[in-house]
Amino acid sequence: MSQDDAGGPCVQERHSPKSICFGCGPANAQGLHIRSFEQAATGADGKPTLELVATWRAAPHHQAFPGMLNGGITGALLDCHSNWMAAMLLMRKAGLESPPCTVTADFAVKLKRPTPVDGPLELRAWVVESGDDRAVVDATLSAAGKVTATCHGTFVAVRPGHPAYHRW
Repeated sequence: MSQDDAGGPCVQERHSPKSICFGCGPANAQGLHIRSFEQAATGADGKPTLELVATWRAAPHHQAFPGMLNGGITGALLDCHSNWMAAMLLMRKAGLESPPCTVTADFAVKLKRPTPVDGPLELRAWVVESGDDRAVVDATLSAAGKVTATCHGTFVAVRPGHPAYHRW
């Protein structure tokens, strides 16, 4: 599966090169290999903010029916991409050199229209609310400039003792 390169390593390769996560783990040979990149953006309030962007291409086995992306794959793309947005925001907010390990507390995906698999798909995520150990993230999946799915979720930094604590 080919992924578009925004230049240099993505956040997953920089911070979690040995991750086996199905959605975003660089070390999972059968995974989706989401490659997320930080991008400066302007928030709804007009202030500078951070956004995470990714371009992803489906393979034939990611289809639900001919030419259209499976809904579960849509959810996995949005979940992992949003989780990394939360991790990067929490890292910057705390002045850390690497992101805290974060997990999904909840997320809701809305499938707006079928997502065609005949071209690149674009993922975008941004934080809408954050605390010291959590962030609420909104995200979109688009094909040919049209939003096909949205996500709203809460992602939490885990502490020692949690099974995901040392995952990156």
